[in-house]
Amino acid sequence: MLFTIFGQLTQQIMPHFVTQRALYEARERPSKAYGWRAFMFANIIVELPWNTLMAVIIFFCFYYPIGLYNNAVPTNEVHLRGFQFFLFVWQFLLFTSTFTNMMIAGIADAETGGNLANLLFSLSLIFCGVLASPTSLPLFWIFMYRVSPFTYLVEGMLSVGVANTQVACAANEFVTFRPPAGQTCSAYMQQYISAAGGYLQDPGATSECNYCTYSDTNVFLRAVSANYAHAWRDYGILWVYIIANVCGAVFFYWLARVPKKSKAKKE
Repeated sequence: MLFTIFGQLTQQIMPHFVTQRALYEARERPSKAYGWRAFMFANIIVELPWNTLMAVIIFFCFYYPIGLYNNAVPTNEVHLRGFQFFLFVWQFLLFTSTFTNMMIAGIADAETGGNLANLLFSLSLIFCGVLASPTSLPLFWIFMYRVSPFTYLVEGMLSVGVANTQVACAANEFVTFRPPAGQTCSAYMQQYISAAGGYLQDPGATSECNYCTYSDTNVFLRAVSANYAHAWRDYGILWVYIIANVCGAVFFYWLARVPKKSKAKKE
C-alpha cells in the first residue's frame, strides 16, 4: 500500500522538472547565469527536505496505527526498530524522487518519462520477492530479483516491522483435524512441527487437533526470503541505488540536453 504512492510522486515531480528545464535552457543557459550541473543538483536537492518531512508524517501514520511497534516489545527493541523503519520509509521517498529525476533528465516530455518510470516500477514490484518468491522464479529471471531495489526495501521494512515475535492464531485460523486413535496431537505432529514450524493449541488433545501454521513471525519471513539480520545490509544497498540515480540523472542530462563542443563548432 505504501509503494502505491510511487506513481503519484512521479507525476508530481516530472511536469515541474520539465517546466524548470525549459526555463533554464531558454533563459539561464544562454545568459550563462549558472551551469547545468547547478541546475540538476538544485532540482535533486530541493526534494530532500520535503522527502524528510513526508517521511516523518508517513511513519507516524503508518507504523504506530498498524501496531508494528508491538512486534519489537519482546526483544526490547521498540526504539531501534522504529528508527530503522523510519529510515526505510525515508529511503523509499529519496529513491522515488532521485529515480524520477533520472528518468526525466534526458526525456523531452513528462508523459513519456512517467510511462517509462511506471514500467520499471512495476517490474521492480513484481520481482521483489513477495508476489513471486525467488524460488518460484525461472532461472533466467532470478536476476530481476537481485537487481530490483524493492527486493532490499521490502526485506528491510518487512523484517524490521514483524521479526522476532510469537504468533497467536485467531480461532478461524487454526487447521483442525483428528489424530490417529490412541495418539495425542503432540505425538502425531511432533516430527512435522520440527520441520515446518507452527504450534498446537492443545498438545495433549486426543480427539481434535487445532494446529497453527506459524509459531513465530520469522517462519513467515523465511517464506518470503526476508531476514531481520539483513536489515542494515539492505539499508546500505539502497544508498547505492539512490547515489546511482543521482549520477544517472546528471549523466543523462549531459548526454541528451547539454550542447557538445564538437556540435557547437560545426554550427
